Amino acid sequence: MSDVRVALLRKRYAAERRFRRLGGAAVGTAIAALVMLLASILWRGLPAFFEHRVRLEVKLEEAAIDPDGTRDPLRIGEANYAGLLRDALVTQFPEASGRREKRALGSIVSLGAAYDLRDRVLADPGLIGRAISFEALLSDEADLALRGEGGRDAPEDERALSDAQLGWLDALAARGLVQRSFALRLLTSGDSREPELAGVWSAVVGSFWTLLTTLALSFPLGVAAAIYLEELAPKNRWTHWLEININNLAAVPSIVFGLLGLAIFLGFFGIPRSAPLAGGMVLALMTLPTVIIAGRASIRAVPPSIREAALAVGASQLQCVFHHVLPLAMPGVLTGTILGMARALGETAPLLMIGMVAFIVDVPSGPLEPSTALPVQVYLWADSPERAFVARTSAAIIVLLAFLVLMNLSAVLLRNRFERRW
Repeated sequence: MSDVRVALLRKRYAAERRFRRLGGAAVGTAIAALVMLLASILWRGLPAFFEHRVRLEVKLEEAAIDPDGTRDPLRIGEANYAGLLRDALVTQFPEASGRREKRALGSIVSLGAAYDLRDRVLADPGLIGRAISFEALLSDEADLALRGEGGRDAPEDERALSDAQLGWLDALAARGLVQRSFALRLLTSGDSREPELAGVWSAVVGSFWTLLTTLALSFPLGVAAAIYLEELAPKNRWTHWLEININNLAAVPSIVFGLLGLAIFLGFFGIPRSAPLAGGMVLALMTLPTVIIAGRASIRAVPPSIREAALAVGASQLQCVFHHVLPLAMPGVLTGTILGMARALGETAPLLMIGMVAFIVDVPSGPLEPSTALPVQVYLWADSPERAFVARTSAAIIVLLAFLVLMNLSAVLLRNRFERRW
């Protein structure tokens, strides 16, 4: 072999090694960026899954709760439970004798603690007249202070809690009365103006109804359109123009579909604003091109011999499609559908256009009730001025990612379930 050929081979091998190194560096950079992103979200969001409570001895005086002794739920529910909690705190700190000091002492406990105490008394009216041990949820500012995020070193006029309030918190913690527990409320309640009371459950249920509507509309229509275009439609100028427009619709910005839904579904058909039905219909329009394209590709990938064998034994064209071609193409169709649904799950712009950005506390029980969705909830909390909503925002992102992982896992399981080998 001549020196020229040897030099060319060495040059080619060197180029291949450089390309491998560049490819490995690109993959490593992508993995590092993903790890950094997930680590940042977990670092910020995991504290929101835990909360601080203070254990108090609360005297449920009958004169304050049910002076008439009728045990009427309406009368019991109207009692001043916040005052009872404040009195329990004053028992711990008798030096807080002034009205202003008592108000400052009571503010370290969340507003929701009074409602929790009320619900406990309503569930068991026999507690009236007794002293009970009650774990009161602390406010968001007190929770941040106990986590070391309340800016203790800042001047008193630049932080939410005063020196006296920080001293009371430290004293309660030193006495072993402050406990850290899992924040189940985050996963079981709706939105709230108070960060420590805000939860994602209403957004999760809203996303469920929205995606259920999207799946019910996009999957059958998309599969039917894919079958028609690939197996039944004549190959002419009309179908060619239709295919081009379907491919173009897959690249249209999502906010355009939101404007379309605002004008047609809400303006013309009168579907209620902020309803999962409207959101699902908008997202179905956005997902439909993806389902059609993936369905056509999967149907096209079925070997022609399957069709020829079915037609040779006397099957009609529709029998050939539905009994032989579609079952073999179903794994790819399902994969494309789940990918389209995953994209729809993370969309915010079209939902904002149809009013799903409203402040929703109640959990929707159907697709026609006002609701929000997980990505919109993330947007709302990210825009909130309270510092505690920073952790809540990352926690909602974690829930959204978990929802997405479950969807992708279901796609893998369905694909393996329907997959056939030949």
